[in-house]
Amino acid sequence: MAETLAQLVRELAADRPGAPAVTLGDTTRTFAELHERSSRVARALQTAGLGPGDRVGVLDKNAPTFYEVVFGAAMLGAVTVGLNFRLAAPEVADVVADAGVRLVVVDPEFAHLLPEGVPQVHLGEDYEAWLGEDQDPGWGGDADDVVLQLYSSGTTGRPKGAMLTSANLLWTPRMGREFYGMDEHTVNLVPSPLFHIGGAGYSLTALGQGGHTVLVRDMDPAAVLGLIEQHGVTHTFLVPAVVQMLAESAALPGTDLSSLRRIAYGAAPMGETQLLKAIALFGCDFMGVYGMTETSGSVVCLPPEDHDPGGPRAGLLRSVGKPLPWLELRVVDPATGADADVGGVGEIWVRSGQNTVGYWGQPQLTAETITEDGWLRTGDAAYLDAEGYVFLHDRMKDMVVSGGENVYPAEVENVLYAHPEVLEAAVIGVPSPRWGETVKAVVVRRPGATVDEPGLIAFARDRLAHYKCPTSVDFTDELPRNASGKVLKKVLREPFWSGSERQVH
Repeated sequence: MAETLAQLVRELAADRPGAPAVTLGDTTRTFAELHERSSRVARALQTAGLGPGDRVGVLDKNAPTFYEVVFGAAMLGAVTVGLNFRLAAPEVADVVADAGVRLVVVDPEFAHLLPEGVPQVHLGEDYEAWLGEDQDPGWGGDADDVVLQLYSSGTTGRPKGAMLTSANLLWTPRMGREFYGMDEHTVNLVPSPLFHIGGAGYSLTALGQGGHTVLVRDMDPAAVLGLIEQHGVTHTFLVPAVVQMLAESAALPGTDLSSLRRIAYGAAPMGETQLLKAIALFGCDFMGVYGMTETSGSVVCLPPEDHDPGGPRAGLLRSVGKPLPWLELRVVDPATGADADVGGVGEIWVRSGQNTVGYWGQPQLTAETITEDGWLRTGDAAYLDAEGYVFLHDRMKDMVVSGGENVYPAEVENVLYAHPEVLEAAVIGVPSPRWGETVKAVVVRRPGATVDEPGLIAFARDRLAHYKCPTSVDFTDELPRNASGKVLKKVLREPFWSGSERQVH
């Protein structure tokens, strides 16, 4: 069994040389071709003077070349840095500088985002000419060597690069076998960007055991549905926003989705109404997952058998599931530092072989995030029920404290999603001279909807304690999101807190 990414691609090429590894459009790389092209990347990097510990960036939408660079860099002991093409040029420059990137493989479309002086290899003819000889350099490496460095997107301040090792990432194929129900015959659709753990990490679930990975380069709902039918896709991971796009697509009724066995969802809250509709429309198993970049992906899973709409365990649809069996999870009361009581809200802590070894060049932040005895503080608020199911509330920093009462936005959003004219909803805390903070909802209405602010507030008050309900509602055409589909609540809050400091709880 492979202990490093370099060993993994070598073993897959030996065991399944002619099997399809990665497909984008009309281009498919077999596992033998993936190994060959990765070897050629390794030789080209070597010629460019890169070696163990050096950083090489990839700036592109989803493409097979991402894997060629990741595996090729790993063959030398170098580290791949995923760069977010959605960032502005100064943000990309900050990440490149923070990581100390020596060379960037870039699609010409995004070359203008890179700072001057950084060596670039443009994908296309230049990349093909740049590739070295087809000879694996044979680097052995160690399971604890860093192979991938991923950055938070859509944030301000100094970039935060989580370092992931082969040992961290190679839990993912096991996850694929035991929880996603994957094997070498799996056809896995990957629409999430590969610069994000929901793309790069998740795709190893199937690819890591010889399955076929089908990449989505641009999010066109009708085209994505067409890929499922064309390739006989069996599995995929979708953020809730994409689930909703596909469910609302006019192409859905005419698409053959009979190959689909399982859709995993996560990275952002999924409203119950939204989930129930998707289960009915897609006709396959659904599985909830919870994780983050710092845990190399999923650490909690709600399996299909715990999806029981209308049944005696329907309440579990509000849960993200139970911890994976090879890791430890606690919910810690921030006031006491002890484990919270059953039903008591606290911060999720995880101890696992999947945990990042730390943030690149930021020992203080690493120490604040990972305790001396190996617990990673996620910053997410949740509670455990008596059976050990995790019920996620929000990021601790997104919790609203109004008049001394804690309000968890996910609870309010879940109620708003139940309104038939609400397409999307985000709840934030805004300043209140009386209560310190008060609840505001930012809502995207469905086409043709007429619901107004008083109507939504009244709808919430019929279903929630009044202190939890919005005192104001703003309507917008879309919510700001990062690459993983998470709503950027900091962006929503900023106009209201300009000139004053919000207390983070």
